[in-house]
Amino acid sequence: MNNNLNSENYFSAENNRLYMGSSQFKAFLNCEAQALAEINEEYKRETTDALLAGSYIDAFFEGKLDDFKAKNPEIFTKSGELKANYRNIENIIERVCRDKRFMQYMSGEKQKIFTGEIAGVPFKIKVDSFHPFAIVDLKCVRDFQPVWNAREGIRQHFALYWRYDIQGAIYREIVRQNTGETLPFYLAVCTKEKATDLDLICIDDSFLDNALNDVKALAPRFQRIKNGEIQPEKCHECDYCKSIKKIISPVYLSELCGDIL
Repeated sequence: MNNNLNSENYFSAENNRLYMGSSQFKAFLNCEAQALAEINEEYKRETTDALLAGSYIDAFFEGKLDDFKAKNPEIFTKSGELKANYRNIENIIERVCRDKRFMQYMSGEKQKIFTGEIAGVPFKIKVDSFHPFAIVDLKCVRDFQPVWNAREGIRQHFALYWRYDIQGAIYREIVRQNTGETLPFYLAVCTKEKATDLDLICIDDSFLDNALNDVKALAPRFQRIKNGEIQPEKCHECDYCKSIKKIISPVYLSELCGDIL
């Protein structure tokens, strides 16, 4: 394995092929075909306003806001101000900076990189704020309301809907392998609402234990897909699957209605 990971090459195509990370693992959960296409640089997901806003806040806490501004000039006006649909970002930052406990948890070692293995699969992680007593990941979400999971047919807490338990399980295990300590995993969360809400959420060990079992069960399959040993399954619902869809033969309306009736 490459032991020279740093902030510049962490997301390189080479290291994304060499290592699995929590985002990559979750991408495989959503659609194996799209995840593999992204790794092979055959498909790139659209950069949305929401992603740019989150990256702006990440850059602020990492102390690399100037670099972010230089790489993303499209979100600024000619006078250097944030465009209208991004201006709430500064309000969010101002709000979280006024909360002493939030800032305490975000004051750890920034973007700490660790590597390890889970079920024989190489993993890499990049911790937003690493403390000797805790692993902290920064999240900026729409709000704290439950989210409808169409696949499961249930409403879920946003942390479970976005599978932050998976991320926490991977982070906790890789940190344990490197430090010998099983640390709690926290989400430092703020919202994009007009009046920014914020919270510190500790994901219980029971959630992390169950999620780690899922990672151990599925990581070897995902690695075999990366290695070209088995073919990925398509979800037939994501943008990538739609983009490569080929009509083989007509389909009966009664078949299409089967999942609805």
